[in-house]
Amino acid sequence: MTVEEFRATCSQPDPPYFLTTPLAALWWDARGDWARAHGLVDELESTHGMAVHAYLHRKEGEASNADYWYRRAGKQFYRPSLEDEWTALVEGLGAALPDHEPQPEAKSILHPPPNWVPHVSL
Repeated sequence: MTVEEFRATCSQPDPPYFLTTPLAALWWDARGDWARAHGLVDELESTHGMAVHAYLHRKEGEASNADYWYRRAGKQFYRPSLEDEWTALVEGLGAALPDHEPQPEAKSILHPPPNWVPHVSL
């Protein structure tokens, strides 16, 4: 998925179901919902999650908190401007996404198909 394709999805009411959690956070950030974006990565202990977490705290103006997360995640995606960093994150994290929708068996449990019913044993 290219940055342009990712940006185009931001006009939809919900993020695409196949986005990773860090990319979903960037999607919500692009929609102006910092709190929702932060909530997705607040306790995510992956390098990509921490990189997005750092970006979000930098955007919020919390430099010391951002620095903490940059130390944990590294600065692979850091750029001088926030817009350039957001783009670098989407490019880097979106590179592994499919160019088309994955088959139903590859769908995320966070965004299952509308007719999906969970199997519950009592």
